Amino acid sequence: MVGDRSIAFLRQVATSSAAEPRQPRHALSMTEPVLLGRDPRCDIVLDPLLHRSVSRRHIEISPILGFGSSDTLQFWQVCDLNSANGTFLNGQRLMGCQVLQPGDRLMLGQKGPEFVFEYGYAPEPANNPAPDPANAAFRTTLPPAPASVPPAPRSDSVSLTQLFPIFSTGRELTSKAYLLPGGITVAFVVLLFLAVGDPLVFNLLLSAYLSGAAHYFIYQLCGKHKPWWLLAGVSVMTMLILVSPVLDGFIFVFRTILPGQIPDEDASVSFPVLLIQMFFGAGLMEELLKALPILLVYWCGTWLRSPWRERVGVWEPLDGILLGAASAVGFTLLETMGQYLPEIYKATLQSGEGAAQLASLQLLIPRVLGSVAGHMAYSGYLGYFIGLSVLRSRNRWLILGVGYLTASGLHALWNATGTQSPIVLAVVGVLSYAFLGAAILKARELSPTRSQNFATRLYR
Repeated sequence: MVGDRSIAFLRQVATSSAAEPRQPRHALSMTEPVLLGRDPRCDIVLDPLLHRSVSRRHIEISPILGFGSSDTLQFWQVCDLNSANGTFLNGQRLMGCQVLQPGDRLMLGQKGPEFVFEYGYAPEPANNPAPDPANAAFRTTLPPAPASVPPAPRSDSVSLTQLFPIFSTGRELTSKAYLLPGGITVAFVVLLFLAVGDPLVFNLLLSAYLSGAAHYFIYQLCGKHKPWWLLAGVSVMTMLILVSPVLDGFIFVFRTILPGQIPDEDASVSFPVLLIQMFFGAGLMEELLKALPILLVYWCGTWLRSPWRERVGVWEPLDGILLGAASAVGFTLLETMGQYLPEIYKATLQSGEGAAQLASLQLLIPRVLGSVAGHMAYSGYLGYFIGLSVLRSRNRWLILGVGYLTASGLHALWNATGTQSPIVLAVVGVLSYAFLGAAILKARELSPTRSQNFATRLYR
């Protein structure tokens, strides 16, 4: 086979979309890596409007120089470039790099564009133009290159589905166009209009919507289905605990027996002492209280049979994060509506009822939205460790201890820095959300069902 040369192609598999009726082939370099992604600087650029699951720099296919087989064929390898939605090689999630074999199928993201790797060797052209019958055949697994096809004439006709898009995209509205969140938003807007003039109902509706939107954000980042009634039930369980005698027992243990007494607003306390008091009286107490519904759901799940056991119970870190964030929603709503709003309303009532209502509204919005970097961050982070302790049961107590102390520490740091500086408070909030975000990404990586994860992409 002297004089033969290795060649390699990526053949893009045609989809059902009318926009891609052909199967284009892309030649691979024998010496340089080839990048695939949405970035215009990539060697093979994929349309971001058609392939939203593809990262800007998704994969790299490169020849392995200096190594070849006995029949002079060269080797190529594919490497995932830390893509957001992953790369799947023959249906399996690609981790790092792997040598390609003829016929290997590459999918960029779940249900993303698919390519088939094909290579072989072809004879080098000889000086004698006459073909050699023994070598004239193109010895490769590649199909013959398609002949040049003139572009089809442009049609100016307009179809019925173009004039009425809902006739053709109605089935995808719920999954790709956020029809359900949009409908819920419209419903809340109508209810808010009807509640104008009734501050209590208006604040209840607004806080419910904002807290639901904040949890929906966490839900999309986690990317795992969990029944809405279960998440709502966990929120209700937390609120019931807060109005039950259980709260009095927690207060007695953490704020009377332990050094967690919360100082008065006008008390002068040094920052280290305040941090210790907040660690016991707010961090350890409130995080354990919010974790009770998660532990209850885990216990109930052990009595269920599959698939309800996995669907309802706590069997991985993503379950714990979702349930922890739901518990934080209930805690935030009751704390805001039952404690903070009445306090600020009474404090500003001397300036008039309108001023008191405005002050209440101004406090409600940042408290509920800020729970993403507050109570949701702490409880979701602790929920990650609860789920991780199920996956790694041999180290359960070490895992739970680290998670409980870390979540409580973040909680205490937020409470203690609230009296120091708004800038420091913002830094602590971003830090808390960073801890939660890192836990979500790690949980998605560890998830036994990661191939079905639907997490929303964050474009780089």
